Amino acid sequence: MAIDAKTRTVLQTAGTVVLMGSLAWASVPFYDWFCRVTGFGGTPNVATAAGDVLDQTIKIKFDASKERGMPWDFRPVEHEMTIRIGEEGLAFYEAYNPTDRVVAGSASYNVTPYEAGAFFSKIQCFCFEEQVLQPGERVLMPVSFFVDPGIVTDRDAKYTKHITLSYTFHEIDLPEEAQAALATEQDAPGASLN
Repeated sequence: MAIDAKTRTVLQTAGTVVLMGSLAWASVPFYDWFCRVTGFGGTPNVATAAGDVLDQTIKIKFDASKERGMPWDFRPVEHEMTIRIGEEGLAFYEAYNPTDRVVAGSASYNVTPYEAGAFFSKIQCFCFEEQVLQPGERVLMPVSFFVDPGIVTDRDAKYTKHITLSYTFHEIDLPEEAQAALATEQDAPGASLN
């Protein structure tokens, strides 16, 4: 059975669309994995605990931003701190939902200078996790981290005097549980419809 030219073109086009859609869908998790493994683009490592602590110190600066349209207020509680290299640090970011609706968000992060990304290790962080804030809710989100002592001997990173940890919050769709809870509230007797 021969396929005519028109059918073959349609099948090739459909195959190309499916392939491109699959690549687009897989690109974000693949890029996130790649950055976490290699430290590319200033992405910090993830660790379970700090190790050796040196007498040398380094300044850590904290930055916060929001994607356009994200209604939360988002800021670092402390703007900078000085820690010893290898020492575990703890910083907090504050998020506040000033709206009258439930808003979900997720934060991406980056470390500059890029050479330092492979040596900045997070022990605990709120990044890439869904955060759901009720109307008027304010939360403190911790970031536990350390700077790997290997930074002092690295050819490029050893000249680093300060590291900036930046988080950007993006609004995301409400998780299914939050959507279900919201629908239940709206269906309850006496609930107002906005």
